[in-house]
Amino acid sequence: MPILSYREAIRTTLIEEMDRDPTVILLGEEIGLYQGTFRMTADLLERYGPRRVIDTPTSEIGFVGAAIGMAMLGLRPVVEMMTWNFSLVAFDQIVNNAAKIRYFSGGQVDIPLIIRGPNGAGVQLSAQHSQSFEALYAHIPGLHVVAPATPAEAKGLLRTAIRGSDPVIFLEHAALYGSKGEVPDGEFAVPFGAADVVRSGRDVTIVAYSRMLGTALEAAAHLAGEGIEAEVINLRTLRPLDRSTIVESVGRTHRAVVVQEQWRPFGAAAEIVATITEGAFDALDAPIERVTGADVPMPYARNLELMALSNAGDIMRAVARTLYREIPTPNGRSSGGQSDA
Repeated sequence: MPILSYREAIRTTLIEEMDRDPTVILLGEEIGLYQGTFRMTADLLERYGPRRVIDTPTSEIGFVGAAIGMAMLGLRPVVEMMTWNFSLVAFDQIVNNAAKIRYFSGGQVDIPLIIRGPNGAGVQLSAQHSQSFEALYAHIPGLHVVAPATPAEAKGLLRTAIRGSDPVIFLEHAALYGSKGEVPDGEFAVPFGAADVVRSGRDVTIVAYSRMLGTALEAAAHLAGEGIEAEVINLRTLRPLDRSTIVESVGRTHRAVVVQEQWRPFGAAAEIVATITEGAFDALDAPIERVTGADVPMPYARNLELMALSNAGDIMRAVARTLYREIPTPNGRSSGGQSDA
């Protein structure tokens, strides 16, 4: 399989789907002449022309609304948010139109709309550009919420999104764009609602998604050196959420640590903890642990940004608490991320 970056996997999938289906069009700020802030649409204006690669005004509520109308009329628009932080400007269109039109129409009108762009922190973009909004959108019925962690997932999930009939919130992580991995050729697709057990283990289940998957795998590797075998689940999608895979894993390991990058209160981890409590409570041998980002606006200074984000040591300490033991952690360092104490 070819080795592609996360960025290349998304861009090549856009090209493949635009070549296959002339109804797939791109919209967004500076995606044409400027080729996108993260170069996701490099050379696509030249390849497809201005009727399929549309530079929009700086008005998220305007171009998301236009894309919803295009989807209602049979096109398959892929909207690029320069950053998901700017999606708040279009929140009314996303929540009250994109998510509800099928319901309002009695199932007569599909909305094959994808809204994609960078989500999350870790690249020194400060408080207004470093937020994680997965819980915000996963709360809304009528939306799919996708958070790929690897280049292969980015390709497979994007293909599924483009070929579907529903509005999809496609949350790429800005800090993953340069990461590389094997990506299958051809008609590779990843179904929504199917989590991936990326590492098997018997002692504890670690649930993660997006950029935190890499952090969870790093922690699991260190834990293995201490004789602790952690099972790591990559959710891939948050809505739909693969609850059965989570519950089955905890039923085997009897312990759980849930990891998210976003702020702690009312986050995705809380919903996952509730899922475990409802489906595997009798199997638990210890309280469930959450590892999250610090409950503060993201600092710009790199040293402070790192303190606000969880690291492998935080996950290892959470695992140690579920096992009622102490475990040496890398450099003995704790970030400012939060975990249950």
